[in-house]
Amino acid sequence: MAKKIATIPFQGTPQQEAQLLEVISELKAEQGCLMPIMQKAQEIYGYLPIEVQTIIAEQLNIPLEKVYGVATFYAQFTLSPKGRYRISVCLGTACYVKGAGILLEKLQEKLGIGVGEITPDGKFSLDDCRCVGACGLAPVVMVNDDVYGRLVGQAEEIDEILAKYAD
Repeated sequence: MAKKIATIPFQGTPQQEAQLLEVISELKAEQGCLMPIMQKAQEIYGYLPIEVQTIIAEQLNIPLEKVYGVATFYAQFTLSPKGRYRISVCLGTACYVKGAGILLEKLQEKLGIGVGEITPDGKFSLDDCRCVGACGLAPVVMVNDDVYGRLVGQAEEIDEILAKYAD
């Protein structure tokens, strides 16, 4: 059975495009301008979809493959949108040995998405990370900047955390 991936179509606005074109215009004459332009583009859109990469490539008169290569090489860039609430499960050594893998599986079940995906309503995205520096609280989950520690992966704990972000 094929895995169902939750995706949200690109929803860039004319204002965002105008902002991006202004940034490109300001920076394009500078040596090494690609990275700063891509960083600003990600600030504007929240991620770097193919539509945004195409604008950058066309405006700089460089191959799309070059923009894509930079976007996929550097961890600071993301090609998929993030939810309003970005959930990160720490899979560093301390967290992993204390059950973070199980916690991640439970979150995937509850949200109906996999790692790197976003719920269809755009509310939650789910990622894993290597270490958040809170090893004494292992296992740890972060929702945006909120840290939840000493979780044992029980459904009730996950339900309580997700309920805090119900709008």
